[in-house]
Amino acid sequence: MSQSILKQARRIVIKVGSSLVTNQGQGLDHDALACWAAQISYLKEMGKEIILVSSGAIAEGMQRLGWKKRPTALYELQAAAAIGQMGLAQAYAACFDRYQLLTAQVLLTHDDLSNRRRYLNARSTLTTLLKLNIIPIINENDTVAIDEIRFGDNDTLAALVTNLTEADALVILTDQPGLFTSDPRKNSDAKLIQKANAGDSDIVAMAGGAGSEIGRGGMQSKVLAAKRAARSGAHTLIASGRETNVLVRLAQGEAIGTLLLATLPVLIARKQWLADHLQIRGTITIDSGAMKALATEGKSLLPIGVVEVRGDFERGEAVACLDQEGNEIARGLINYSARETQKIMRRPSHEIQSILGYVDESELIHRNNLVLL
Repeated sequence: MSQSILKQARRIVIKVGSSLVTNQGQGLDHDALACWAAQISYLKEMGKEIILVSSGAIAEGMQRLGWKKRPTALYELQAAAAIGQMGLAQAYAACFDRYQLLTAQVLLTHDDLSNRRRYLNARSTLTTLLKLNIIPIINENDTVAIDEIRFGDNDTLAALVTNLTEADALVILTDQPGLFTSDPRKNSDAKLIQKANAGDSDIVAMAGGAGSEIGRGGMQSKVLAAKRAARSGAHTLIASGRETNVLVRLAQGEAIGTLLLATLPVLIARKQWLADHLQIRGTITIDSGAMKALATEGKSLLPIGVVEVRGDFERGEAVACLDQEGNEIARGLINYSARETQKIMRRPSHEIQSILGYVDESELIHRNNLVLL
């Protein structure tokens, strides 16, 4: 199984840390970025969808500003990030252009993914980019993030993006070979853990320790990220980015690093993850045809199947789906507000544009954002 995870995965989130894209914090390592672009282009040729979560903006900003030591003041970090993001985006665009691949820069904060409306907007943007065969390059929006809304490290960000995009696998590349039974830098008897279950309490305990001066994450953040990714059914591979052609070899089925397995199937895990986050803001009553489409055919909910709307919900908030006897049969994240839903209910999806003047999604609630009760 460990040899087939990445080989079988269709959508993969890849996270590369600061130590793998910078010259020890002194600006970007353009040769390293070119290497990642070459490997990812190979994965693209295999038919895989790739989302890249990359550190490096602050280190690049520090280099451009001539700063030798990472600042501690938040406003200085934000300034360095603002400057460095320009270089990071330009460098990646140039590297992928050699393979006729377009890239898109996406900057996120924790608040973007905890707010249901922005969550759906981010999801729609990323899935659209993937459909257009574009590689999203994601980083935390350090320029505007404050302590209360920071992800804390890009390991956590990568896991949240894995949940958001329903990715099959998360690859966390670091400067260590994987997860060991103890810190190999301090204990020569430490052994590499090749496979374990994500979220195992013993694994979390083994992963103690802080990150480097350049990066913020340590092995513990990577194990916790794997636990978070598993909540939507994604497996996580933690491997050394120093390994030659590591992504290509993983995609070909070679066992490298540590594999942390999600214990639930993807669909069940995602439904549980959604259910944990749903707080009902309103209700919609649906007809028998829509009820059958949801309950037995596994389809999305379309506006034409709605007969009544109650509550004052906004796009991205959770609503309960009721049958015409008032029984709740499902819950989901809705793509339109209560006011908009009232306007488009009982109407076919192709009329949404003419009624509202725009289209966010053709579905009222997508099946992937719906939990049957």
